[in-house]
Amino acid sequence: MTDAELIAIAAALVGDFRPSTDVAVGGVAAAVLSRSGRVYTGVCIDTACSMGFCAEHAAVAEMLKAREAEIASVVAVTAAGIIAPCGRCRELMWQVHPSNRDTRVIVSANRSVRLAELLPEPWRV
Repeated sequence: MTDAELIAIAAALVGDFRPSTDVAVGGVAAAVLSRSGRVYTGVCIDTACSMGFCAEHAAVAEMLKAREAEIASVVAVTAAGIIAPCGRCRELMWQVHPSNRDTRVIVSANRSVRLAELLPEPWRV
């Protein structure tokens, strides 16, 4: 799968959905390509009380549900374009499987970096 295809999969999920006055869904969407070649997606859930979660967390949860843990590539997209995962998402991916430090994180249409470059120092030895 190309980066452009993965980006398009995530971008197709971006869109404002407000199921209540306290919740906004879909401002960020993510697509995770597992090492087996399957794609998992997620959208963010923003809540008035800050108990929501990121799109990358949702995509990783879908991957774990399928009993996969190794991520080949990941991208997060908003209506304005590609964004890098936040620190919480970076740490989650790092901890889910040791090989994920080599995950390709797509940070723009023409650039990717390894997760280890974005989160170089693990909190635990």
